[in-house]
Amino acid sequence: MSDSTVPYTTGNTGIPVESDSDSLTAGALGPILLHDHYLIEKMAQFNRERVPERVVHAKGGGAYGVFEVTQDVSRFTRADLFQPGRRTDMLARFSTVAGELGSPDTWRDPRGFALKFYTEHGNYDMVGNNTPVFFVRDPMKFQDFIRSQKRRPDSGLRDHDMQWDFWTLSPESAHQVAWLMGDRGIPRTWRNMNGYSSHTYMWINAGGERFWVKYHFKTDQGIAFLTQDEGDAMAGEDADAHRRDLFDSIRRGEHPSWTMYVQVMPFDEAWDYRFNPFDLTKVWPHGDYPLIEVGRMTLNRNPDDYHVHIEQAAFEPSNLVPGISVSPDKMLLGRIFSYADTHRYRIGPNYAQLPPNRPHSPVHSYSKDGPMRYEPADTAAVYAPNSYGGPAADPGRFGEPVGWDVAGRMVREAYPLHREDDDFGQAGTLVREVLDDAARDRLVSNVTGHLSDGVSDPVLTRAVQYWRSIDKDLGDRIATGIGRA
Repeated sequence: MSDSTVPYTTGNTGIPVESDSDSLTAGALGPILLHDHYLIEKMAQFNRERVPERVVHAKGGGAYGVFEVTQDVSRFTRADLFQPGRRTDMLARFSTVAGELGSPDTWRDPRGFALKFYTEHGNYDMVGNNTPVFFVRDPMKFQDFIRSQKRRPDSGLRDHDMQWDFWTLSPESAHQVAWLMGDRGIPRTWRNMNGYSSHTYMWINAGGERFWVKYHFKTDQGIAFLTQDEGDAMAGEDADAHRRDLFDSIRRGEHPSWTMYVQVMPFDEAWDYRFNPFDLTKVWPHGDYPLIEVGRMTLNRNPDDYHVHIEQAAFEPSNLVPGISVSPDKMLLGRIFSYADTHRYRIGPNYAQLPPNRPHSPVHSYSKDGPMRYEPADTAAVYAPNSYGGPAADPGRFGEPVGWDVAGRMVREAYPLHREDDDFGQAGTLVREVLDDAARDRLVSNVTGHLSDGVSDPVLTRAVQYWRSIDKDLGDRIATGIGRA
């Protein structure tokens, strides 16, 4: 019996199909016929329905929301989304760093905190983490760091010895490792963690004045974490605990929010500040540059299709809108290339036309053709300059002042040292002045447990010295915990 109230099945081109269950065969017992085009379409589509997973940040989830400006920071930037009273649609994606798509949400790992703002002048993307620092300061070491956290080529297993081998040979990692091994290494939920740009950016105001900024997103739900035992148990009970929590909380109408703050450094103060302000392994102490409130981010809408809106979401720090620019942060400058390039590989050269990546503002581009392109070129004149009314750059409206002065020969050298720069100082401050006794006890327990899982003798020796360089007392306790007192 036909029921006209039920939508009829079609193929991908809208043609009605005869059956959802039976293939076309030469008789009931005969072979399947090649010209059953709907069966072929279903099988071929299924074989291709996955895109390559992200090399890093593969496991994650996210939601749409809105960013509302609550304070006036227009004296620092002319960026549209940060003007008084502005309300901007946005997308957020949270993730783990090292795990694959099927990995548990509650492994000890930094969490990605990627944001896309659909502004009147195009998309502004912020690719951050739930920590204000990172393991390395130069992109030359980024790929090596990630490989040390992934799986061994021989056994296909993750290996703590590789991790500690890299960390102890890279002392600039100490600050981030101290964060990772502490309470914030396993947030209770994504809703209960902060987010940070980590990188330093440049803001430019309407008068052309330049400022250095760091972004902070403070959770309005309060910081909460899982102990190592709780995280391990949850990994077995519900590997998707964080993804499930975010989706269910929004579905219940409990919309999580974060208050955004910035630290602002006057342009000329950067060059002789006591720490290098562009070093991704360092923070700016709040006593020097206090937090300034900007607005509030609220996530209020779940994606209706995870693959379309989250798996194909493409965040890239090269998406910078007028009023916001880069800094001499080497990791940021390396990521300007890396992120967009990986999207072109993973989801194709026309990824910006996909729903989560499509800007809400007009696009006037000379890009054309390529795989999976479905929006036509913006103009019949597909080159610039032209005489036929094609778009033209407008430096009078959107031009920015020169970022910063650069002079000197080409070199491969580390950042110039500022007077208080070193690799272990801020990590030691975190341990002694930010953590309380209970948090320090959990840190020692987390580190000793991690080091006791397959780490080799030479690396263990270096690991003890690594922690003693952070804090002598803490290092001694860790040495005792692993039998190296």
